[in-house]
Amino acid sequence: MKTLLLLIMPLVFLTQHITEARQVRVLSEKVEFNGKINTSQRKSLILQNDSDQTKEYFLRYLRGNIGSSQRMKICLGDICYDPKKDLSKIKIKLEPGEVYTDLYIEFDLGIIETRGTFDLHFFNTDSARDAFLVEGIYNVSSDASGEEVTHKDIDIGGVYPNPSSRTAQLDYKIKNPNANARIVVNSFIGNPIYDFNLDPNQTTLVITVSDLNPGVYFYTLIVDNKNIITKKLVVKR
Repeated sequence: MKTLLLLIMPLVFLTQHITEARQVRVLSEKVEFNGKINTSQRKSLILQNDSDQTKEYFLRYLRGNIGSSQRMKICLGDICYDPKKDLSKIKIKLEPGEVYTDLYIEFDLGIIETRGTFDLHFFNTDSARDAFLVEGIYNVSSDASGEEVTHKDIDIGGVYPNPSSRTAQLDYKIKNPNANARIVVNSFIGNPIYDFNLDPNQTTLVITVSDLNPGVYFYTLIVDNKNIITKKLVVKR
């Protein structure tokens, strides 16, 4: 009997460990806000519930060295909250296997040149051991970063993070909804990988790179079948 218990107990602990490991993953990498003073940016985050249970998470606290002139809002869809005042209202419910794409961070870069980091700590309402972390950095400058491209029909930033290992994002604003704007991703030798139409009703394009081999790729902004600019995207592991 003792021998049987010795065989069973490690399996029980292993099963518990596997169950605890199947929780929420943050598919987006570290959130980066890079821009000029007196500007605002909005970044999207992607979460995935890897478990077979419905889970609800709340924002327990915000940590970091956010300056006095910076302002942050956490948005769930179209509803935004101040994480310093509305912690109890920021809750995310995820169904089993759900990929959640309605989480956004709005960040006012402030009035002085500075840089810093912050962390958002989310916890399961039923278990404090089940948690996930969103990491962010910001860099505020008085000069343009050189990554932004201004066209008569569209404004678009540079891809971030770059290098990337899971997802890369592009922020844009289409000024002419009748323009046909696309982002085409090609391999280093010019083979087409992705071709994305930019939706005038959206402001962020998410590019999944986890299935790509590590290396250098190029993405091109095309407006009404005219190549506007080509930039480099680096995929890492």
